[in-house]
Amino acid sequence: MPGAPGQASGRYNWAERQDHPVVTSARPGGRCKCAPRSTLEVQDRMKKISLLFLLLPMLATASFAQESRQDASVSGTLVIPPYVNGQGVFQSGCLAPTIATTAANSTSTGGGTCYGPGVLASYRYMVTPRSALEVNYQWSQYYTNYIYSNLNFNIHTRMQEISAAYVFNFNFRNWNPFLEAGPGAFIFSALDDKGTQTFNPKRTTNIGALYGGGIAYELSPSFDIRAEYRGIVVKAPNFGIANADTKRYYNINAPAIGIAYHF
Repeated sequence: MPGAPGQASGRYNWAERQDHPVVTSARPGGRCKCAPRSTLEVQDRMKKISLLFLLLPMLATASFAQESRQDASVSGTLVIPPYVNGQGVFQSGCLAPTIATTAANSTSTGGGTCYGPGVLASYRYMVTPRSALEVNYQWSQYYTNYIYSNLNFNIHTRMQEISAAYVFNFNFRNWNPFLEAGPGAFIFSALDDKGTQTFNPKRTTNIGALYGGGIAYELSPSFDIRAEYRGIVVKAPNFGIANADTKRYYNINAPAIGIAYHF
């Protein structure tokens, strides 16, 4: 039966379907055919989802910046090898003033310079607010002196450190003390220059351990100054010279100071 004038009829009569009511127009002429309410709700949801996707990258960036779970640092180091003796060999990290002097004795350490400069690069990842994992690379140069069997000679030494460590942090306002320890590989190479006074020394790689502690002062959320004492326990190198092998382990002192960037 046809509907009254101004009223929709037939299978597309939205007014007769309860799940799709029409939106009434205030203009003369009666009702208008408009989008169903369910369609409007879907469009509203889509707008909200699109807005959420736009906000997510900004929220993630802000959260990541606040966490700062990683840092990279560069430091200057001062490597101080100790005196050690064994098997009739006297070894030190000092530059001997003369060559082929008197026979070795228990008080002879070579004299002269007993340290060398170096550079340390580190990357640290915070696993928890107090615990971190760290990897290190250190490069340094100094002299190694040997005295045995009426021989007294120097080897201009380059030491490289590749190590990993567990770091435990403390927090007190802008001050962050820490302790660290871990294993490492230490590569001792003889430089082919006038500072090396023996023929054809070989590269020596020894496995050892790193330990130490220090303190970091926070300059800003992104930067801090870091000072630390680093101790290296490793077998004394012999550079492939059998008669120069002390067969002893020693402790290399390597204090460092530098700057760290947090990201």
